[in-house]
This record gives sequence, structure tokens and C-alpha cells, in this order.
Amino acid sequence: MLHPRAKTMLTFGVPALVIGSASSIILVAVLRVAHALQNLIWFNIPDVLHINTQSAGWVLFMLTLTGIGVGAVIRYLPGHAGPDPATESLIGMPLPLNAVPGLLLALILGLAGGVSLGPENPIIAINIAIAVTLGAQLFPRVQSTDWVILTAAGTLGALFGTPVAAALIFSQTLHGSKEISLWDRLFPPLLAAGAGAMTGSLFYEPNFTLQLAAYTGTHFLDVFSGAIVTLIAIAVGMLAVWCFPHVHRVFHAIRYPMVMLGLGGFILGLLALLGGQITLFRGYDEMKLLAATRDSLSLGQLLAITLTKLAALVVAAACGFRGGRIFPAVFVGVSLGIMLHNHVDSVPAAITVSCAVMGLVLVVTRDGWLSLFMALAVVPDLQLLPVLCVVMLPAWVLLTGKPLLLVSRREKPSDEDAD
Repeated sequence: MLHPRAKTMLTFGVPALVIGSASSIILVAVLRVAHALQNLIWFNIPDVLHINTQSAGWVLFMLTLTGIGVGAVIRYLPGHAGPDPATESLIGMPLPLNAVPGLLLALILGLAGGVSLGPENPIIAINIAIAVTLGAQLFPRVQSTDWVILTAAGTLGALFGTPVAAALIFSQTLHGSKEISLWDRLFPPLLAAGAGAMTGSLFYEPNFTLQLAAYTGTHFLDVFSGAIVTLIAIAVGMLAVWCFPHVHRVFHAIRYPMVMLGLGGFILGLLALLGGQITLFRGYDEMKLLAATRDSLSLGQLLAITLTKLAALVVAAACGFRGGRIFPAVFVGVSLGIMLHNHVDSVPAAITVSCAVMGLVLVVTRDGWLSLFMALAVVPDLQLLPVLCVVMLPAWVLLTGKPLLLVSRREKPSDEDAD
């Protein structure tokens, strides 16, 4: 006979598999549609009209138009495309279902238009809203928190192509009775994350690995070098944290979403003219291009790319574009790590890039496990793990009590007040 705890875990088994797979399918569908729209407006239409997409006019036009479009969605669609991303962490409270279409459309427009945000926050919110609504109808006795956990885990598994990220994140948030082991509590979300990762792999396979020289082995000096790189990355990230509420306050003083996001898009276009079009979009494909062409870039160009992408992240999130901050933070970390390696090439690129990514993601998410995971996803070498674990500790102590890349909901006027 099965133990009662085993029966409880298995009870959630089928819902976990269904939710994980469904979350992955929704993510894949959103990314496919966004990619098709991106090709249409950035390649197909300009080719037909003989427009140079590298020109300043086209970049400014497209980003401004994207901002106006997203602003219209926020202003006129029910639910106003969900809450302001500047007020939301990675996993938030369930949205009302009527906000899902607007958030979905705002996300697709932003991804296709070149906004420097990733899909993670909105797609998790969309999947959670759907799962909680259906769960309340089909299983009214199950708490909504259970659906939130399973859906977030499934979506994270699909986003990163592995259930490991979800397991690490929820290992520090799932608390319960001392008689129940951590693995018992992790069983349903890990199953959902595994289903999400496996389903996603049928359509696309996320691969964050960069083309860098292999790490030859652990040396004590690498710990010292890695700590310095991480501290530099934290300093750069905290500059964004300090600017974030001020930029947010300036944009939201406008109170008209179409004007506010149109202006935000125009500024993103100006930033792209400074740092190059490699600083547009979420940063997933762009960071691979950056790593492949790193030898042809000067320190000045890499510095411009790093600061421009960081500024674009702050502007995009502060002015109200719907999107996540992990993907652009990883890009900033990669750019910073490559720049530091090119400046001091005696320090392995694997050290500078992985530690810079860890530092930037740590600032943006304030999640140690996720930061460690992303560093190893970009530079997947287990020999780096001891170095990263040691370097993580002083970085975590340094960031304890520091402000987050978020603003209070009380600082943001409601979009419903805009006429």
C-alpha cells in the first residue's frame, strides 16, 4: 500500500503533467507568433518597400510605433494588459482572466518590435491566470496557490529547457511541516517543470551556451578574479536599480499610456543608434552573436553595448512595456564579461562571463539559485561551479538589504485614470 504522502503527491501528478505541457505550448505559440511578426515588420515589409532597416529613421519609427501600439493596448483593452511590470516580481498574484488578451498582445508586440525585455514575467502571469481560473472551476477545493506553483514551474521549465531552474527557485520558497521532506513538496512542481521542458523540446530547444574558450581548471586566482568581476557587475546593476524609480516617476507623470510608451519606444530607438541594433530585442539570440563577434569589437564598442542595453532595460521596464528582465540582464552580463576579458585577457572568458552574468541576474532577481543557474547555462562547465559558489557568498552579503529593481504600486498612477 502507498503511504498517504505518496498518494497526495500522485494526486497532483496528472494535473502537474497537463499544466506543465499546456504552459509550454502557450509559451511556444507566443514565441512563434512574435518571431513571425518580427520577420514581417523587420525583414519582409522593408524588403518589399526597399527600406534600409539599419537606418536611423526606420529604427526610430519602428520602436516608436511599437510603443504607441502597446500603449493603445494598455489604455483600451480590458484589464489594461495587467499590472505595471515595474511593480511585479517574477511570480506574482493571479491576474483576472480579462487582462490576459491585452497582456498577451502587449507581450507579442514588444517582443516583435524590438523592446529590450524578455517573455518570462508576462508568460508566467498569463499561464497562471488561465490555470487558476480553470482550476477553480474543475477543482474548487484546491487552493489557488497550488495552481500558481505548478504553472510557474511548468513555464520556467519550458523557458529554460530544464526543470532544474524551477526546482532551485521553489526549493527556497516551499515551506511546510518538518515531517514533510523538501522532495515531497517539490514533487508536483518538479513534475510540471519536467513536462514543460519536455513538451517545449518538441518545438524548440533553448540553448544559452556561448562559444567561449573551454575552462581548463580551477585556480585560486580565478576565485579572486571572479569576485572582482561579480562586484563590478553588481555595481553596474545597482546603477540601474538607483535610476529605475526616478525614470519610472518621470514616465508615469505623463499618465497617457500611448504618449508614455511612444516616448519610451523613441528613447529605445535612440539607444539602439548608440549601441547598435544588437541591443534591441530580448537578448537571447543577440548575446550569441555578440560572443561570436567579440574579437572584432573594441573595448569602447563593448562598453557602449553594455551601458546601452542596461539603459534600454531600465527605460523599457520603467515606461510600461510588458516583459521580463532576466533575458536582457543576461545579455548585459555577457557583454560586460566579454569586455572585461578583452581588457584583461589573462582572466579566462569563462570566468568573466559567468561571474558577470551571475552578478547581473542576482541584482535583477535577487535569487541566488536562479543567478547560479543562469551563469552555468551560459557557460556550462561544472569546473566553474566551485568558483561560482564561493564568489556568490560575498555577493549575496553585499546585496542583502539593498533595494530591488522594482517600484511600489503606490508610486504608479492607474492606467484607468488616463483619458
